[in-house]
Amino acid sequence: VQLQAYGGGAVQPGGSLTLSCAVSGVSVRNRAVGWYRQVPGNQRELVASSTNYGITNYANFVKDRFLIARGNGSNTVYLQMNSLKSEDTAVYYCNVGQDGSRYSLPGVWGKGTLVTVSS
Repeated sequence: VQLQAYGGGAVQPGGSLTLSCAVSGVSVRNRAVGWYRQVPGNQRELVASSTNYGITNYANFVKDRFLIARGNGSNTVYLQMNSLKSEDTAVYYCNVGQDGSRYSLPGVWGKGTLVTVSS
C-alpha cells in the first residue's frame, strides 16, 4: 500500500485549499481513510476521518470548515479546506486504515504535504 499526498502550498487566511491523496495497493472504498496534521514539536493529530460507509468524523478545530471525501471513480482521498486560519499551518498526512472502521486508523502513512497559512 502506498499513499502520496499533494496539493499543499501557501494560502492567505480565509482562503481555501484542497489536498489530494493518491492511494495504490488497496481500494479506499473498502477502508477507513483519514487526514492528520503535525506542527513541528507537536504530536500528529487527527483532522478528519471517513469509514468505508462514508461516516465522517472531524476534529472540533476544523468542523464546518474542512471536508473529507473519496474520489468518484478514482482511488483518491481529498481534504477540502475552507476558511483557513494561521493555526492550520502544518504538514498534512493522509492515512488508510486496516479495515473499514475509523478505529483502524491510523494505518498506513503516506508522505505529508505542507500547508502554510499566512498573510
